[in-house]
Amino acid sequence: MQALAAQYVGNRSFEILEGRVDAPSAGEVRLRVGYVGICGTDMHIYHGLMDHRVQPPQVVGHEMSGVVDAVGADVTGFSVGDRVVVRPLDYCGDCPACREGYSHICHNLKFMGVDSEGAFQSYWNVKARTLHKLPEHVSLKQGALIEPLAVACHDVSRARLKAGEKAVILGGGPIGQLIAQVAIGIGAEVMISEPSPERRSFATSNGVLAVNPVEQDLKSAVDEWTGGKGADVVFEVSGVQPAVDVMTEIAAVRGRICMVAIHSSKPQVDVFKFFWRELELVGARVYEAEDFERAIDMVADGKIDLEPFISKVAQLDQIDSAFSSMDGNPSGMKALVSCGADG
Repeated sequence: MQALAAQYVGNRSFEILEGRVDAPSAGEVRLRVGYVGICGTDMHIYHGLMDHRVQPPQVVGHEMSGVVDAVGADVTGFSVGDRVVVRPLDYCGDCPACREGYSHICHNLKFMGVDSEGAFQSYWNVKARTLHKLPEHVSLKQGALIEPLAVACHDVSRARLKAGEKAVILGGGPIGQLIAQVAIGIGAEVMISEPSPERRSFATSNGVLAVNPVEQDLKSAVDEWTGGKGADVVFEVSGVQPAVDVMTEIAAVRGRICMVAIHSSKPQVDVFKFFWRELELVGARVYEAEDFERAIDMVADGKIDLEPFISKVAQLDQIDSAFSSMDGNPSGMKALVSCGADG
């Protein structure tokens, strides 16, 4: 079996080499990798900002879809030929968080494709417990976007957003746009605040109200949109201080603010507003198993179309072009790397 792997070697570069085809260990499956998406974390790796965790040379990548190629001992529920996606969290199962049922925030969590070998290769062995099946009518291309969509599902769940409520999303990158689609899918109304004209245009073309916080006063825009009430939910997805400044200004009385973005430095938060308006602040980190199932169901049921998010598809041996297409490109939502399996 011919196999290739793309190994990140540092300095915005990958090396294409012969990949391994190893028999799966007990509790594992071997996957023929279909497509792998490039996310913000991957771009941080590409820019050399995570070399301390990745320790190049290493195969990275975690937003993926594929087909089960071999099944190890003690694996039940999966068979050769199953079309699947991977929930790329390797948890210990024994820390306080895991024992409470919160393995996604395990005290010893390892993120597959960052802290360990990832998916930019023809074949990838993973623990069967990380797998979720794809329905036949959901393509492997769309399957590669289930992982970021699961992030959005987790964010919406943590914020307890309900049908009929109004949510403002601060930041119109891929996750912000996916949060908008999940919110619309459950019957909420959405406004995205985003300075990039390309990203505002993407939002508008997908049925989302978009405003420019540089040219408009966002609080005035939200007040007008909500009849002076403010947003029931605010999602902070941008990772910049001005968004943190405004999030408490635009939230309604007893509104919920969900922190999604990872900030590069500690932001300053107006805690007084939490007292004055009885606001809630919740954190949202990655996803749980049910978020993957919800994401798959929303795509399978036609509530969310992921095809508009795919801005480029490159072959594995052209992975450099896929990464460079995302570098500083506000119109690029998601580049995919094709690793062999198709469907």
